[in-house]
Formats: sequence, structure tokens, C-alpha cells
Amino acid sequence: MKVNIEEKFSLFTDQWSPKIIAELNGQQLKLAKIQGDFVWHDHANEDELFLVYRGTLFLDFRDGSTVSLEPGECYVVPKGVEHRPRTKDGEEVWLMLMEPAETKHTGDVKSELTVEVCERI
Repeated sequence: MKVNIEEKFSLFTDQWSPKIIAELNGQQLKLAKIQGDFVWHDHANEDELFLVYRGTLFLDFRDGSTVSLEPGECYVVPKGVEHRPRTKDGEEVWLMLMEPAETKHTGDVKSELTVEVCERI
């Protein structure tokens, strides 16, 4: 199935609400637009891949370290590692995520940003 990433990003404007664009071998490929700070969370049993499509993403970790990612760069957060994605200076960042289908959006943390079921586009 052919997917045009730019076209898929044009189909939504909401933030912090990942959209499923493909599935393979129990994994989901998702797109998200984000701005500001997300919640601290982890995924006890799943790794999570962040790939930046547009903007600069910051991933904060509880040990005080931060990883910054530019377009075309990716980072895999290992299972069980608490992290907080965020942006700076009001910038909207476009992301691709790859994670197992059973991965909960905010792990076991519930917040106003938690999405229970991701929309398919």
C-alpha cells in the first residue's frame, strides 16, 4: 500500500493525537503534530521510535538528560524508560512514531492528553 506522508499530515490539525497510517507485523506507523510539553510517561513492555519530519523535538529523561532531534533524525526510547516529548518556543513539530499496536499513548499515566484509540487516516 503506497502512502504519501505529506498528504497524510495535511489531513489533520489536532495535536498530541497520533494517527495510524500503516501497520506491519504487529507494529503501527503513526503521525502526530505536537506543540508544547507532553506528560511524563513510559511504556513498560514496548520500545517507541520517534522520527522527526518537521521541526525540532526534545525528549527529556528523568536522569536530567535531553535528546534533541532535527528533521530526518530518529531515536528509540527503550521500554520502561520514563520520558517526556516536548517542543520549544511555540514550534509545532511533526513526528512519525513506530510502536507495537498494543502500546498505550501515555503508558499507564492518564491525563487530558491521553488518547484511548488512535484514529486511522
